[in-house]
Amino acid sequence: MTMYFLQTNISPESAQSFLPVGIQLIFAVLFVGAMMAVTHLLGPKRRTADKLTNFESGIESVGNARQQMGIKYFLVAILFVLFDVEVIFFYPYAVNFKELGWDGFKAVMMFVSFFLCGFIYILKKGALRWEK
Repeated sequence: MTMYFLQTNISPESAQSFLPVGIQLIFAVLFVGAMMAVTHLLGPKRRTADKLTNFESGIESVGNARQQMGIKYFLVAILFVLFDVEVIFFYPYAVNFKELGWDGFKAVMMFVSFFLCGFIYILKKGALRWEK
């Protein structure tokens, strides 16, 4: 019988069962910190006026960066993310729909009905009307 690193007969309910997750988290934080330190130490440090000027997509800035933008752009972006994330929750159901049976179908229909209620509320509030 082969014994693997961190393999034990610990019950899943105990705190020791999270030891591999903790080790992985510590390793990830140390790796990110080390990579940031290495790039900071080895990266170029010449700061010229050309390098310090702001630009966006290779185009020089025009005007003030603090100009007001319509809240509609941000609202539509948030709504897109909200309804896009909804689609992500359909994947586990699609993979396991045979095992979930009618109870799973009812749960998904309830989930969809909540989002449809939210979407109808958004439409009634006029959040997607651009003429205002």
